[in-house]
Amino acid sequence: MNRVIVIDWCAQFSELKKRVAELESLLGRPPLRASRAEKCGDRFRAGKRLWNPCDDKLLRKLYPHESTQSVAVKLRRTVSSVYGRAGKLGLAKTDEFIASLVASSRLGEVGARFRFGKGHVPANKGLRRPGYAPGRMRETQFKKGHLPLNHMPLGSTRLVDGYLYRKIADTRHVPWTRNWVVEHVRVWEEANGPLPPGHAIAFKNGDRTDIRLGNLECITRRELMARNSVHNLPKELVGVIQLMGVLNRQINKRSKAQP
Repeated sequence: MNRVIVIDWCAQFSELKKRVAELESLLGRPPLRASRAEKCGDRFRAGKRLWNPCDDKLLRKLYPHESTQSVAVKLRRTVSSVYGRAGKLGLAKTDEFIASLVASSRLGEVGARFRFGKGHVPANKGLRRPGYAPGRMRETQFKKGHLPLNHMPLGSTRLVDGYLYRKIADTRHVPWTRNWVVEHVRVWEEANGPLPPGHAIAFKNGDRTDIRLGNLECITRRELMARNSVHNLPKELVGVIQLMGVLNRQINKRSKAQP
């Protein structure tokens, strides 16, 4: 690697660490990998509070019989976190608790007078018959065979997230049909047959727009995940990325809490 590029990257990394330290001091939180990790032990990993057996035991005891909001307060967690953990543990509210909610709510009483009664006849019944076109409706309707202004003919290509797509069909009114396919996968399949299950097509030189057959290779999803893993980056940079995620979550949480 060019020595000048390495020196420039190190300078940018040092500047990023300084900005992270400033953000930590503004938020009043200790360094993630030092005092916080030492204070909380294995209950925290990269800034994320983990569920331990004691939390799970209390959740199993409270969740079926109490509101999720009250359970979240007692566990000092967010409501979404409690819902997620309860789903993983297979927990559900008891029939008695659900019945008590229905009995305590006034939804049935309040909404009863606004419902359509049994045998109600819609006001427009029989009006939408074939050929129905009052006023200027007929002249303003789309004619048969009309194509929208953004219509693209067969064989057209477009870029989506850096990947090249090609239009192979025009079945706008047929559900569950594919009109567009990824071009590099189509090129590989034309030469080698259908893509095996659990595999993906990767670019050897990393350029998504280079769809030459010689630049394409078939790898497993596991290999693709390992290539794109953040752990391939330097350890210090991984820590900074994780810390930035923690800081962003705290900033978003405080922004939502403000009136």
